[in-house]
Amino acid sequence: MARARSARSRGVSVTGDHCHRPPPPIRRRAGLGVEPLVSACQAGAVSEPGGTELSATLRRIERAAGALSTASVARMDETLPWFRELPADQRSWVMLVAQAGVRSLVQWLHQGGGATDSTQEVSDEVFAAAPQALARSITLQQTVALIKVTIEVVEEQVSHLAVKGEEQLLREAVLRFSREIAFAAARVYARAAETRGSWDARLQALLVDALLRGDSPDVLASRAAALGWSDAPPVAVAVGRSPGGEVAAVLHTVYRQARRIGVEVIGGVHGDRLVIVLGGAPDPVAATEKLLTAFGEGPVVVGPAVPSLDEATDSARAALAGFRAAPAWPTAPRPVPAADLLPERALAGDAEARRRLRHDVYAPLARAGGELLETLDAFFAAGGTLESAARALFVHPNTVRYRLKRVAEVAGFSPLTPRDAFTLQVALTVGRLDPVVPGVAPVPTQTLPSGAGKTPQTGDDRRRSL
Repeated sequence: MARARSARSRGVSVTGDHCHRPPPPIRRRAGLGVEPLVSACQAGAVSEPGGTELSATLRRIERAAGALSTASVARMDETLPWFRELPADQRSWVMLVAQAGVRSLVQWLHQGGGATDSTQEVSDEVFAAAPQALARSITLQQTVALIKVTIEVVEEQVSHLAVKGEEQLLREAVLRFSREIAFAAARVYARAAETRGSWDARLQALLVDALLRGDSPDVLASRAAALGWSDAPPVAVAVGRSPGGEVAAVLHTVYRQARRIGVEVIGGVHGDRLVIVLGGAPDPVAATEKLLTAFGEGPVVVGPAVPSLDEATDSARAALAGFRAAPAWPTAPRPVPAADLLPERALAGDAEARRRLRHDVYAPLARAGGELLETLDAFFAAGGTLESAARALFVHPNTVRYRLKRVAEVAGFSPLTPRDAFTLQVALTVGRLDPVVPGVAPVPTQTLPSGAGKTPQTGDDRRRSL
C-alpha cells in the first residue's frame, strides 16, 4: 500500500504489475522537432495476462492521442507552407481529422487490424469530423501530405508508445494503417468528385437549356459563374450526336480533351444531341475538330463565333438549325460551320438562314445592277457553260467570265464552284420569293432576251430574213 501511495504521489498509475506514467507536455525545440510524447514506466512492462496483443501499448496510445494530434499539426505548420496559409477554421478541421485518425488507429488495432494477415479496413468516418467543404479546399494530393506527416510523427514515437518487446509490432501496424487511411481518403475524394460531377452535369445541362431557350443574360451569367466560366472570347456552340452512355462519362471526355487543347468548355447532353459551348478558341471550327472523338457518329455543326456568352444564343440556334439540315449535304465536312449550311437550312424552314441569304447574298447582287442577276440566270440555264450563257446573252464569253467574277466579289460565292453555285441559286429563289429588302427596290424575275437559248444569227442570215 505504501508503495502504491508513493507511486500515485509521483503521478504514476499502478494497475497490477504494470505502471503507466502520463505523457509529458509537448515541448518544441528549434531544430529538434517534438519531444518524446510517452516514456516507458518500467523496462519490464508487458501485456496483461490473457489480454489482446498490444493491449498495453494501446492504452498508451489512447492517453497520448491528444499530444500526437497536436504534434502532427505543429509538424504540418513547420513543413507544409500551404498549410500555414489556410484559414483558421480549416486548420481546426485538420486538427479534428488528426485526432479522429489517432482514435481510428486505436480502434483499428483493437479490431485486429494490426495482424499481418488482417483484412480490416479503416472506416471512412475518420474524415467525417470535417465538413465536406474541406474536400473542396484541400486537394487529394495535399491530404496525402497531411497523412504522411501524421504517420511520420507517430512512427517517431513508436519507441515511446510501445512497451518493451512490442515496438516492431506497432511499427508494422502503423505502416499498414497508413496504407488503409490513404485508401479511405481516396474513397472520400472519389465520392466527393462523383457528387460534384453529377451536380456540375445538371448545372451545365440547365445552362445549355437556357442558351437554347434564349433566357436573359443575367440567368446565363449566374449559372456560368457557378461553373467557373471565365467567358474568354470568342464563344461558339457546337452540336453533334451524343456517343451514348453515362452523361458524366461523356462530359468527362469533353473536358479532358478541352484541357489538352487549352479551351474553355461547358457541355450538356439533350436527348441524343451533345451541345458544347467553347470559349477562348480563336478558331472554333479547328478547336471542335480536336474534340470530335467526344461526339457520336454523324454531322457536327459549329455556330458562328460571338463576343461573349450573353450572345451565344444566336450561335446555339444556328448550330442546331444546321444540325437538323446537315443530312441534306451528305458530303459535308466534319465539323462544318453553320454558315456553310445556309441553303439546306433555308430549305428546312430556318427563318434566319432565309434572312441571311436574302440580305447578305441576294440584296448585294440586286444593288449591283440587273446585269449580274441576268448573267446568273443565263449561266444557270446553260448548265454552267460559259459559251452557252454568252450566246444566250449575245455577249462575248469573256464578258460572262468577268460578270461571274463580279458576282463572287459582291456576294462572296463563286458561281464557278458547284457548292457556291447551289447557294446562289437558293439565294436567288429566296430573294425573289421574299423581295422586301431594306434599301433595295423589288427586283422582278429576270427573263432572258428574245432569242435566248437559240444560236445567234450571223449577218448573212439576218439579211436573208429581211
